[in-house]
Amino acid sequence: MKTADFDFYLPEDRIALRPADPRDSARLLVVRHGTLGDHSIRDLVEFLKPGDALVFNDTRVIPARLSGVRHRTGPEGEILSVDVEATLHHRDGPDVWSAFMKPGKRLKVGDRVHFHSLSATVTAKSEDGLVTLGFDLSDHALDDAIRAVGVMPLPPYIAAKRPEDDRDLSDYQTVFATHDGSVAAPTAGLHFTPTLLENLAAKGVSTHAVTLHVGAGTFLPVKAEDTADHRMHSEWGVVSPEVAAALNAVHAAGGRIVCVGTTSLRLLESATTEDGVIKPFHGDTAIFITPGYRFRAVDVLMTNFHLPKSTLFMLVSAFAGQQVMREAYAHAVADGYRFYSYGDGSLLFRAD
Repeated sequence: MKTADFDFYLPEDRIALRPADPRDSARLLVVRHGTLGDHSIRDLVEFLKPGDALVFNDTRVIPARLSGVRHRTGPEGEILSVDVEATLHHRDGPDVWSAFMKPGKRLKVGDRVHFHSLSATVTAKSEDGLVTLGFDLSDHALDDAIRAVGVMPLPPYIAAKRPEDDRDLSDYQTVFATHDGSVAAPTAGLHFTPTLLENLAAKGVSTHAVTLHVGAGTFLPVKAEDTADHRMHSEWGVVSPEVAAALNAVHAAGGRIVCVGTTSLRLLESATTEDGVIKPFHGDTAIFITPGYRFRAVDVLMTNFHLPKSTLFMLVSAFAGQQVMREAYAHAVADGYRFYSYGDGSLLFRAD
């Protein structure tokens, strides 16, 4: 398929720079069997049934944007320095992270980079823009140092319009956030409040946690003209044996699996066999879902509104139907819905 098939017009003023307050007061566009309905996040309970299972991503965003200086010894022994910025992407070892860096092209293997008190060596560069950093610290000591010198990695479409501040430390975490490791929030989860979760439980909807550490690659545009030529960056995730068994039991009893966010959907689909059995999962996934994909596990998806020509807009087009989603996004733009990480939500029922 052509990447241009997933383009649409989005006015700049539709990009949300702050979340709704309270979180569950955001709008919810319900897309079901080709029909569109304007609702509120608080109305989510009305569209779920007793026995349904809500699956959320309990990853926690780390302060993954690091500013520092690259040092290199010149031909005459002089020290050559340049300011750099790293956005951590994927942890490759106790003391190793891959990262997207600016200016990446000026970095060479062997360069030393100092992020204030935290230092690293460039150990590798790849064609997809990732730089491998070997840090002087490892394990929990490295985690503590990143927390000390890093800042919250706001998405580029927000960071270009305002700096991060103390509000983002809480605004950009879900109420589920438990396991450190993401460099981007699972944004559909940002809408949930304790009250909304209580109402869902009272309805008889169970909740289950999986973990997918979201990488910085989620913000990268698709540069290939044909979607078949696009390469996804891998992300690490886990589906526990207990959660896999519970979700299989939900389906066996006639309930629906409702994913909160594309991250939990991608992880569950990666963990599910061709015949629809969800297996325990522990490792990396680089699943790329486009129209024509046959969904194995997920029946309903709650998600925010995504970027034009992005892998996530391709995913929702595969889930609810490409033409349906074009109509849904056109309605959202015309009706003033707020887009992207801090924006409004949509509830999508799978197109059979």
